[in-house]
Amino acid sequence: MDYQDLLDVVHQEVRPHIGKGRVADYIPALARVPAERFGLCLHLLDGREYGVGDVDEAFSIQSVSKVFALVLALGALGEQIWQRVGREPSGNPFNSLVQLEYEHGIPRNPFINAGALVITDWLLGLHADPSAELVAWLRRESASARVAIDAEVAASERAHGDRNAALAHFMKSCGNLQAPVERVLQTYFDHCAIRMSCRELARAGALLANHGRSPITGESWLTRSQAKQIAALMLTCGTYDAAGDFAFRVGLPGKSGVGGGILAVIPQRMSLCVWSPGLDPRGNSLAGVEALERFTTLSGISIF
Repeated sequence: MDYQDLLDVVHQEVRPHIGKGRVADYIPALARVPAERFGLCLHLLDGREYGVGDVDEAFSIQSVSKVFALVLALGALGEQIWQRVGREPSGNPFNSLVQLEYEHGIPRNPFINAGALVITDWLLGLHADPSAELVAWLRRESASARVAIDAEVAASERAHGDRNAALAHFMKSCGNLQAPVERVLQTYFDHCAIRMSCRELARAGALLANHGRSPITGESWLTRSQAKQIAALMLTCGTYDAAGDFAFRVGLPGKSGVGGGILAVIPQRMSLCVWSPGLDPRGNSLAGVEALERFTTLSGISIF
C-alpha cells in the first residue's frame, strides 16, 4: 500500500472540513490557535513514517496526555490502580460532577478528567516530579528533545480550572486522592499543557500498537495484556461521550484532546496522529475525525 498517496487523498477529501468547528476558547491560551491548521502522520512499526500538512508543528496535546500518564501508572503499579478508577464509558461530559457524586468519588474511567486526576495522584506517589518524568519519557519515546510543557497554557489551565478543582476536592473528601489537591491539580495541568507534533505523538503512541514494547527505544513498558487494556479503554472511552460514534465511524482505538489532536492505534501495524484545532460539539477535532474515518474507509484497515 502506498501510504503517502493515501494520506494525500485523505488530505484532499477533508479540506472542506478544515477550519470548521470551534477552537477550545474556554482556555484562553488555546483560543489563539488558527483553526485552519491540519496535520496527519502515521508511524509504522518498522519505523517508516508518512505525513501531510502541519505534521511537525507542536500543539497542546491536552487530554491525549492521559494515555501516556496511564501507561506510566499501569506499567509501574499494575492492577491496583483499578481500585480507585473504573473502566466503563461515562456517557456524560468529560468534566461531569453529577456522575462523580452519584458514584461516591470513583471516576468511571481514566480518560475523563476525574479519572485522570486519580491517575495523576498515583504518579505523585511514584515520582517526586511526575511532570518532569513524563516529559523525559515522551522525549525518549518520540526521539525528540523539543517535547516540553507550555508554561503559558499551564498557567491558563490553572486560572480557569475551577471545575477540575471541584472534582479533585470532591474525590479528596471521599478519600480517593492521597496527595494534596493543589499538587494533583498542578501536575495534571502541566500534563495537559505538554506540546508535541503529530509526528512526535505518532512515534510515542507506537508502543500501544506494539503490545507495550516501544519500537523507538526497544523498551517494554507494558505487558501484552496491559497494552490490550489501554487500547480497549481508548476505543470505549477515548473520545469523551462520542466514543460510540467514533468507533462506528473510524473503527480504531483513539484518544482525543481539546487542543485538536487525536492519537489512534492499529495493533501490530501502526499508530496515527491527526491534528486540527476546530472541535465538534463534543470536544473532538471535527476535521480530525473526518480524516481518520476516510483513512480507515479508503485503506480498509480497522480493528473490525
